[in-house]
Amino acid sequence: MSPAVAAAPVTGAVTGLPDFADLVDRVGPAVVNIRTTELVKPGGRGEVGEDEMAEFMRRFFGGAMPVPPQGQGRKAPRRTPVPEEAVPRGVGSGFILSADGYVMTNAHVVDGADEVFVTLTDKREFKAKVLGADARTDVAVLKIEGEKLPFLLMGDSDKIRVGEWVIAIGSPFNLENTVTAGIISAKQRDTGDYLALIQSDVAVNPGNSGGPLINMRGEVIGINSQIATLSGAYNGISFAVPIDEAIRVSEQLKKSGKVSRGRIGVQITEVNKEVAESLGLKNAEGAGVAMVEPDGPADKAGLKPGDIILKFNGTAITRSSDLPRVVGGTAIGSKATITVWRKGQQLDLPVNVVEMDADKAGKGATGKGKGGKAEPEQAKANALGLIVTDLPADKRKELGVDGGVVVADVDGVSEAAGLDEGDILLQLNNTAIKDAKQFNALVAKLDPKKRSVVLVRRGDQTQFISLRPSELAK
Repeated sequence: MSPAVAAAPVTGAVTGLPDFADLVDRVGPAVVNIRTTELVKPGGRGEVGEDEMAEFMRRFFGGAMPVPPQGQGRKAPRRTPVPEEAVPRGVGSGFILSADGYVMTNAHVVDGADEVFVTLTDKREFKAKVLGADARTDVAVLKIEGEKLPFLLMGDSDKIRVGEWVIAIGSPFNLENTVTAGIISAKQRDTGDYLALIQSDVAVNPGNSGGPLINMRGEVIGINSQIATLSGAYNGISFAVPIDEAIRVSEQLKKSGKVSRGRIGVQITEVNKEVAESLGLKNAEGAGVAMVEPDGPADKAGLKPGDIILKFNGTAITRSSDLPRVVGGTAIGSKATITVWRKGQQLDLPVNVVEMDADKAGKGATGKGKGGKAEPEQAKANALGLIVTDLPADKRKELGVDGGVVVADVDGVSEAAGLDEGDILLQLNNTAIKDAKQFNALVAKLDPKKRSVVLVRRGDQTQFISLRPSELAK
């Protein structure tokens, strides 16, 4: 069987709906069904009791095992040992990368499987070896022993256009080689995962996972991975892993079975329009530093909570989700330059990139940032609805800051924005807060028609919170 080849690009004005038949004929043979099994061991799920058997009878034969009459009670389920066997675990999709049998699919399709089987459209079935799987990108690479296998050509996911036609081929609900079509709905859709995904309106259902998203030239531009749904089935929105990133991951999985990524040791937050305006940034871009890992690369480089990371090694950070991907793709052990916005100034800081050996998620904001008891500098709330106290010296030393105030009471706009007693305030707009007296003087000078932001420390987390001043309480 000859390898799948790319078709000529579609040109000219669209005069009607496209015919996908020729395209499917070319690429269909390289799309595979993937089924996984789990070895059931005696003493575990391999023991079948009366309750399980009753459910089996009900689902497959319409009957059930006798149940003792009410009042007589039921004996403990009788366990019948059974020999170890391979039990069906799940069904997904995939596609062949090369004629010598490399196959790509989603990591979640093969996660936890003891055996993986790949079936081609001509009904040939191969037992596959999982070379590696990366949960962060949801990419896995398998190897089957075959020669002159049909394979797909890879496209360029950076060059896709919203509105262009695409098709998906896979095994939804185990219906092999099902073809669905639609258009690209959005690019770089941030779903909160490690990667920004391709959004389409191609029908994708359980079993489509791991299958290819293919353009009209017969090239793979993504791996169908997720859906947005309220019902568990297709609701008009599906997501695919961009093939450019998937290929980069697959090359590492082929070589070592794992993916090595860089890290610098920060937790980040999104920078919204209100925060950007208050800090003097032209656009709501960058990644806000919420926490810096003690003694980590970023800490040693001089990054501080409240910094806005604008660039990493010259690459603009448009959204906070851009930073983990850019840092992750940087060579381990290399030195990079981070461009940050701090108190109205742009700074360049050198940082060493180290290997991510595990998820370094820091502790969440599990409690209030209690800063000790002190008499409020004033008993009357300021224009932000706050009564504050000086941050005690021991707390300043613990946090590594020169000043700050503790919220003693909160009302009005600050309460509505989510501030709470015990929060520690470190910065107002681009000005560092020294003490309660200075903070209240700064608040008194705020323009009531403009939003302001405060840098808030709560527990282990630091973030900017946007506020609008109100009239001073009478």
